[in-house]
Amino acid sequence: MAKYLLLKHYRGAPEPVNNVPMDQWTPEEIEAHMRYMRDFATRLEKSGEYVDGQALAPEGAWVRYDGEGRPPVTDGPFAETKDLIAGWMVIDVDSYERAVELAGELSAAPGAGGRPIHEWLELRPFYGSSPTITE
Repeated sequence: MAKYLLLKHYRGAPEPVNNVPMDQWTPEEIEAHMRYMRDFATRLEKSGEYVDGQALAPEGAWVRYDGEGRPPVTDGPFAETKDLIAGWMVIDVDSYERAVELAGELSAAPGAGGRPIHEWLELRPFYGSSPTITE
């Protein structure tokens, strides 16, 4: 088994698909999306492949150490990940192919109009874990 991070981005879907930002969805569309995510996690819990996951609020700040006796610096000239990262899920699966399969399924979560959003998900193995890529 190897752990993978499925990172959801606010970047959404490719332009020609269902690229309506979540802040423009109806409350019913948001609830359908969240229900899909919960049902997906519940199914993976039953198969033993779910580790953890959370949705993230858009608020946030970059913080870094600025030297002895100085207060931490917040924000700065960095990419605003708080505008990019919507949430994450950690899975523990038998193969890279299974991780890709699950990421593809999660990408089909419903969005505006109840249609799959085809969102991009970043799939990354945990550092120090040997990826389970099979030939």
